[in-house]
Amino acid sequence: MSYPHPELTPPAPLDHNGLRVIPLGGLGEIGRNMTVFEYGGRLLIVDCGVLFPEPDQPGVDLILPDFAYLEGRLDQVEALVLTHAHEDHIGAVPYLLRNRGDVLLVGSKLTLALVRSKLTEHRLTPETEEVREGTTRTFGPFELEFFAVNHSIPDALAVAIKTPAGVVLHTGDFKMDQLPLDGRLTDLAGFARLGGEGVDLLLSDSTNAEVPGIVRSERDIAPVLDEVFANAAQRIIVACFASHVHRVQQVLDTAVKHRRKVAFVGRSMVRNMGVARDLGYLHVPGGLLVDLREAEELPPRDVVLISTGSQGEPMSALSRMAGRDHPIRIAPGDTVILASSLIPGNETAVYRVINGLTRLGARVVHKESSLVHVSGHAPAGELLYVLNLVKPRNFMPVHGEWRHLRAHARLASLTGVPDDHIVIAEDGVVVDLVDGQASIAGAVPCGYVYVDGLTVGEVTESQLKDRRILGDEGFISVVMVVDSNTGKIVGGPEIHARGSGIDEGAFSEVLPKLQEALERAAAEGISDTHALRQLARRVIGKWVSDNFRRRPMIIPVVVEV
Repeated sequence: MSYPHPELTPPAPLDHNGLRVIPLGGLGEIGRNMTVFEYGGRLLIVDCGVLFPEPDQPGVDLILPDFAYLEGRLDQVEALVLTHAHEDHIGAVPYLLRNRGDVLLVGSKLTLALVRSKLTEHRLTPETEEVREGTTRTFGPFELEFFAVNHSIPDALAVAIKTPAGVVLHTGDFKMDQLPLDGRLTDLAGFARLGGEGVDLLLSDSTNAEVPGIVRSERDIAPVLDEVFANAAQRIIVACFASHVHRVQQVLDTAVKHRRKVAFVGRSMVRNMGVARDLGYLHVPGGLLVDLREAEELPPRDVVLISTGSQGEPMSALSRMAGRDHPIRIAPGDTVILASSLIPGNETAVYRVINGLTRLGARVVHKESSLVHVSGHAPAGELLYVLNLVKPRNFMPVHGEWRHLRAHARLASLTGVPDDHIVIAEDGVVVDLVDGQASIAGAVPCGYVYVDGLTVGEVTESQLKDRRILGDEGFISVVMVVDSNTGKIVGGPEIHARGSGIDEGAFSEVLPKLQEALERAAAEGISDTHALRQLARRVIGKWVSDNFRRRPMIIPVVVEV
């Protein structure tokens, strides 16, 4: 197996008959999915998603793929293919279109509708081309064939990319539910046919590569929802992803059965379900939906609220309910259903919400206590099935953390893919397909691009480190007024602390030491403000460390007069 190396160099020019694969996100992480394919000087992009921040990335709203590789080359992009409409696959599209607004977006009907809705908020009008499973399209040197795949959102697609260099099958996110609610099965026959024709490189979803067996059907959730609704005496609140049309459909069907009205809570939920309803993907009986104000006036036993916030997002409706910072007040006897999986890294936030809701008297039902969620990703048994159907000459696991990628690589090896034809890459690692062999050719710069409010890419790792220090240790400011000619202190120093846990009265002990050090520096002719700031930082820092075993940020301010 080929593994990335931290000292990889930039790749050599691409062989004239080679296909280059450059993952700019989605490898080693769950999110930020984006892959660039290059042939003959032309580019094709598959997906363009976001990653949601971890707790150690304070203040960050979103994390984007690094578009640096595309700088100066956006005019070579033939199209951006979107496999489905989850945020980790479409969330960064508005930011890419800011750089070139006429990039052609290719996707299914629902995917493009949800993308257009998102882009409207960014005041962008995209160029789009709608495709369906079973169709082919050609964009420059790339001939694309689209296949239906079953996932936790309708209208998901896999795409085969055909060039003179070979055939690549990108599965997108998929599972093999044999009884899907919409009857749309993953096109295993199409995969088998393509495999019979010859697949030179398979890129396949690795999210559940460590999970044995096959996936449970979405239909298995219906009896559980029915039981929960039957036993709920008061209001029911269901939290799920704002794009999970099938899950919302099951909640609506169960609400009808139990004669409850339904209201959507959360801007993205209202927007997405409106789009799905208008296109016929969500079937809503007449008179079932009410707005939130009307729902608040109804008896609690007659109401179901479908909300965002299943991942414990701080500003989501459900988190605010748990913190009593929302118009909807949780009351004893309410039932809350968390009908989604836990995205890695969100566990603490989700359990905080569960505890908050429980403290307020709600019964919380989640996947660890009842079957209220099934995964949208194929487990190992289904991944093996696809590998055996497609019989790829080369294999590259995508969409997963490192443990998922390696587990998927082991599955490929078990099915007979030679180890030297299995490539485990990471973001920025360049893989070339030349003469039927996929191999690592080098690496391109590929870091995290942080969105913080209205700024994009301006927050650095160093600034995040400063934020973590401020959050963990607080800060101490030292203000000194210095004579610019003599370097002598003519005012201060004054020391103030915020969030450090140190009482300001304690600084009377270190003030004489600092004054002595500053007087000594003046006697030695040191008047440079940078040197004085460093001196203050050393004296205060050593004293704080020796006496409190803490390392707050120390901010010396030198005012020259």
